Amino acid sequence: MKNTPFTKKHIALGAKMAEFAGYNMPISYTGINDEHMTVRKNAGIFDVSHMGEFILKGENALDLIQRITTNDASKLTAGKAQYSCLTNETGGIVDDLLVYCIEENKVYMLVVNASNIEKDWNWISLHNTSSAEMHNISDKTCLLAIQGPNATKMLQPLTEMDILNLKYYTFTKGKFAGVDNVLISATGYTGAGGVEIYFEDRDDAADKIWDAIFKIGRPQGLKPVGLGARDTLRLEMGYCLYGNDIDDTTSPLEAGLGWITKFTKEFTARKILEQQKNNGVEKKLLGFELIEKGIPRHGYEIKDFSGAQIGIVTSGTQSPSLNKAIGMGYVRVAFAATGSEIFIKVRDKLLQAKVAKIPFS
Repeated sequence: MKNTPFTKKHIALGAKMAEFAGYNMPISYTGINDEHMTVRKNAGIFDVSHMGEFILKGENALDLIQRITTNDASKLTAGKAQYSCLTNETGGIVDDLLVYCIEENKVYMLVVNASNIEKDWNWISLHNTSSAEMHNISDKTCLLAIQGPNATKMLQPLTEMDILNLKYYTFTKGKFAGVDNVLISATGYTGAGGVEIYFEDRDDAADKIWDAIFKIGRPQGLKPVGLGARDTLRLEMGYCLYGNDIDDTTSPLEAGLGWITKFTKEFTARKILEQQKNNGVEKKLLGFELIEKGIPRHGYEIKDFSGAQIGIVTSGTQSPSLNKAIGMGYVRVAFAATGSEIFIKVRDKLLQAKVAKIPFS
């Protein structure tokens, strides 16, 4: 099991640790509900250094990205990022990822899911027929996410970069907490605002940045937050988790990601996805909330009134913010209209639920 540069700090803070994507990661510190509400109301810090980062460089870098991703990276200028996904030959999702434009038409950073680092690297390498320069910087890159409505206000004194006014899906680079060449972005995975901080693990940079953030943030209520609350926060927003809500068998259009699927360019399985767009899909990812008491979990069956299976739960939890059970899952399109009555099989009972709008409210 791998450690991040912050593992000892998590243990010292009393975190409950567990294996995730091959890393020893903090699941919770004071409890998922407490950490969740800290992020919603104030600010929390996540160690997400397990994520993968690839640098693609050279005159053919953009061409490669365009051929393997669904979104249109040609729209990116330096300092901007976009959400996208890699598709396989049958239209399934190899991974969802972020594309950062470091230098227009020349240098890009791809941020991929921790469990898919090797898989994505091999997939991109396979399609790198134009010999774009590729570097896997995952093992030497630290990534902290400071999320919440007060996050940027807390962090601004640590840098001369203007992070208070950093627009959504943009980033800046400079000195932070005395460390040079730090990239700070506003992409987020919680819906609570805040920033992500990328930097190279060298010259005690990890300790300097972590300690500086806590020195300035702790008196203002900043808390460390684990992957448990990260999951409940993203689920309230209806954000997909790879391996749960999307995978190699689900298409972007089925997952409600048509907005990052641009048919103005050629990419893997474009024709298949274009057919899905024109003809419609058979299943659709939706949000739902339970009307009866219970908690939906990944893998639970979704039924109609007669008890016939119409789908499967991909994510579910008791929402700390909304104080009700919510989930996401795939169902046949005929049952996907907002407000439709569905049933979730929890143990041996069919619990009444209704299709809800995402983000949940």
